[in-house]
Amino acid sequence: MDIISAADTPKLHKITSLSGQVKDQNRVNISIDGKYAFSLDIAQVTELGVKVGLQIDDVKLDELKLASDYGKLYNRALEYALLRPHSTREMRDYLHKKTLDKRVRVKSKTGEYKTKIIPGVSQDLANQVLARLMQRGYINDVKFTQFWIENRMVKKGVSKRRLTNELIKKGIETSIIGDALLATDRNDQAEIAKIIAKKRARYDDDKLTAYLARQGFSYDDIKTALRP
Repeated sequence: MDIISAADTPKLHKITSLSGQVKDQNRVNISIDGKYAFSLDIAQVTELGVKVGLQIDDVKLDELKLASDYGKLYNRALEYALLRPHSTREMRDYLHKKTLDKRVRVKSKTGEYKTKIIPGVSQDLANQVLARLMQRGYINDVKFTQFWIENRMVKKGVSKRRLTNELIKKGIETSIIGDALLATDRNDQAEIAKIIAKKRARYDDDKLTAYLARQGFSYDDIKTALRP
């Protein structure tokens, strides 16, 4: 008959309290064995069956901590996504920064300031958050491209070539850019007219031609627009 020693018996922890956060009413503070351990979204508390009195082992504790990290990262990324539409590359770059360790200065009990390193999240966690944002439609390169073309320098004027270069830098595929440009009402002649209306008083034809060329407009379109 096998004898199970105390060392082999899984250590159990008890969830002792749940309390709502003051700063974020969507998150719940979880205390384990009488001490604050981590926080979860309200939805996570329900989905994961977290309740006062529940006993969990170390494996389950680690799972809950990982869920906490995921929830916080997802909420931050969602806030970033809702500021304005973002490309996949922009969101990937944003999440990559969250994987990097962060150095902060903290004041000790003796009044001295020390450097504390806060570990970044795992790349796997960042990838999960990106995938969920894409699945729910918060990150969509087609919609982002349409937004960018429709709203970029509407009043000032901008060439299609410049729009294309900007979108390529943001990681958008040329096929997506091409389709979006074909579907838009914007055209270079109209965009040039916007710029001429603003610059004509200060620029002669030579300077205006050079300026418009630097903005990505073709010489043929420029000559047509400046023709008396």
